[in-house]
Amino acid sequence: MTEIADNAVGTAARATSALGIPALEQVWSRMAAAHTGRAASVTMRQAQQDHWVLHAAGIGLEPFYAWFGKHGGSFDAFERWVVDRIGIPPADRAERLNAALAGAPPPRAAQEAQAAIEAMPPVLSGEDLAFWDENGYVVLHDAITPQAAQDTASVVWKFIGARPDDPATWYPPNEHGIMVQLFHDAVLERNRQSPRIRKAFSQLWGTADLWSTTDRVGFNAPETASHRFRGPHLHWDVSLQTPVPLGTQGILYLTDTQAQQGAFTLVPGFHRRLGAWLDSLPGGPSSARQQDLDSLGAEPIAGRAGDLIIWHHALPHGSRPNTTDQPRLVQYINLFPADAPVHEGWV
Repeated sequence: MTEIADNAVGTAARATSALGIPALEQVWSRMAAAHTGRAASVTMRQAQQDHWVLHAAGIGLEPFYAWFGKHGGSFDAFERWVVDRIGIPPADRAERLNAALAGAPPPRAAQEAQAAIEAMPPVLSGEDLAFWDENGYVVLHDAITPQAAQDTASVVWKFIGARPDDPATWYPPNEHGIMVQLFHDAVLERNRQSPRIRKAFSQLWGTADLWSTTDRVGFNAPETASHRFRGPHLHWDVSLQTPVPLGTQGILYLTDTQAQQGAFTLVPGFHRRLGAWLDSLPGGPSSARQQDLDSLGAEPIAGRAGDLIIWHHALPHGSRPNTTDQPRLVQYINLFPADAPVHEGWV
């Protein structure tokens, strides 16, 4: 916690904030400087901490970056936008984040919530954990209830302005491909706080002191003559400097999803052979992202509505064309500790 507290004092911020999180002004200040060409060098650790603050505040990364691109302005203007569009973060969340940034113990409510997760029976069995070690991913069945999955899918349908019974509505213009820029909804937040989901991540991380990302949803419609899959194809979202430390990512199926229904796809077990593969590349590790990653043994992962796939971020992963007659609906969910390991170099 000391490193977090030390990093948090790098830029002066007001002692008060309309959002209840003074550190947000530091994050805003660094981004504002970058937009005006005055950015100082930022370490990967500092960038990770900024991301943590944005997620913990319930804002998310892309909405924050999009605000600078579309609006910009003062920190007061940013706070007003958050209040109007997202809302003030719950007081208990702000209190927990402020305490963590100051290097103080979590508030009592946060400690009790973590203790409740720790006291839960395991949701991942010994076989599940062995599978995780071997393959780098695990499926948590029934991470949320069928009703919760249905409710979440309904929110996605409404947001994109489409209807399940009318394929003609499944293809609205979307510059983000299969990604849908819906980050903030009470249903999405309930899923992020699911005890089963939090328990699964706590088993993988070895701690219940975790923070949820504020991420978006996805809608992968069936391919047609005029609608072709645009990705994301297999990729990594992490530096490939080895050894790649533990990191997780997750995707929650909101509907039953067949393998050919644009299912989430990954290369099982690649976290164990990544280093040797990088060393074998004629162009060296820096050429890794230009390789044919599908040839490494990519597999689609089918699942039921309410299933959560968690994978090690060292695995190449992505989506695939949907060759069925039904769309794939998902929510992206991840939990992480504030001091998750990170490399300073990017490969």
